[in-house]
Amino acid sequence: MTYRLTLHAVRQAARRGISDRLVRWVLRHPEQRFPQRAGRDIFQSRVVADGRTWLVRVVVDVDRDPAEVVTVYRTTNVGRYWRDTP
Repeated sequence: MTYRLTLHAVRQAARRGISDRLVRWVLRHPEQRFPQRAGRDIFQSRVVADGRTWLVRVVVDVDRDPAEVVTVYRTTNVGRYWRDTP
């Protein structure tokens, strides 16, 4: 999939300490992908860092060419967002 990061996504990733490399990895190898609403998907993967398990979520508008990464964030509250059946 080809994509571009919006300025908002770049700023939020930097503010949250999420590297571009990690964003690219989640987009290429998501553990889960599902629609948030029409035209917008969530890509997410679990990552272990600093002795904790984080869920990195990348929000992508997939109805554009190229797709646009809207925002990215991480949370330790994996259970809130993890889906047993994506």
